[in-house]
Amino acid sequence: MVSETGLYYFTERIAFILLATVLFLGLFFVTSYILKYLKRNRHNRLLNITEYLPEEETQTLKQVFYLIIITLCFVDIIYSIVFWASSEFYRHLIFYDTLVSLIACLALKRDTPTEKIMVLFLIPLSSLLHFTFDDPVILLLILLVLHFIGLAYVIKLYYAKFIHFTESNGLGISILLLFGIVFVSFIFTSFAESKNLLDALVMVSNAFTSNGYAVLGTSPIGKLNSLFLVWGGYILSGVGTATLSAALVARHFNKKFETLEELIKNNNADIANDLKEEDDEE
Repeated sequence: MVSETGLYYFTERIAFILLATVLFLGLFFVTSYILKYLKRNRHNRLLNITEYLPEEETQTLKQVFYLIIITLCFVDIIYSIVFWASSEFYRHLIFYDTLVSLIACLALKRDTPTEKIMVLFLIPLSSLLHFTFDDPVILLLILLVLHFIGLAYVIKLYYAKFIHFTESNGLGISILLLFGIVFVSFIFTSFAESKNLLDALVMVSNAFTSNGYAVLGTSPIGKLNSLFLVWGGYILSGVGTATLSAALVARHFNKKFETLEELIKNNNADIANDLKEEDDEE
């Protein structure tokens, strides 16, 4: 009887693991197909970001992208460790962990055997199975450690990409200061105000962009929409400032060129008159 019960639990756990893996990989392949479709049509004016933003802004956004990937993975590790025993909080973390794992998998090129293995490690089995198992804490811890290895690999990879991109394009690292302020405030707000990840991020984003220190939105979708509007407006305001600066600089130099062109014409006219006078004297 004991062996049959043990076999039943073992089979049940394997079935849960396989089901969670299939569901996550299915979501991964669907999202990957959508991204490949968008990449194939990136020359379309509607999908080409350079049609909307200047080159300098797109380079800064790429720096931000690298830092966002690093931050998401780092926060996932920290929160999983700190709130491992909190079932109430872990219920909120499941969605975040799954989303971060999906983004991390999509961020890997999967060209090498190491990266393919890391994709398997990035599957958030420890989160997805946290409420399905009653007693196998050791198994969940093993899955969690493997998941941490995958997240740490993505952090290392994207930090190297950030440094390489910054140095190869001659960009500054002042974006690190901006990102550091937002990140530290985000973590501090989460603990100090006893807020979940999404609420803390909404509060910090609103405070950073001078929209108040409050959570705007009641549902997760509404809060995500609030984040989109806040940071979308921040980016567009930066683009507007850069465009205005470029227009002022262009106007200034256009005047300089017009003045220089006028001087050249006058100088050529004077030279022509001098030559004509010399010919008349001869």
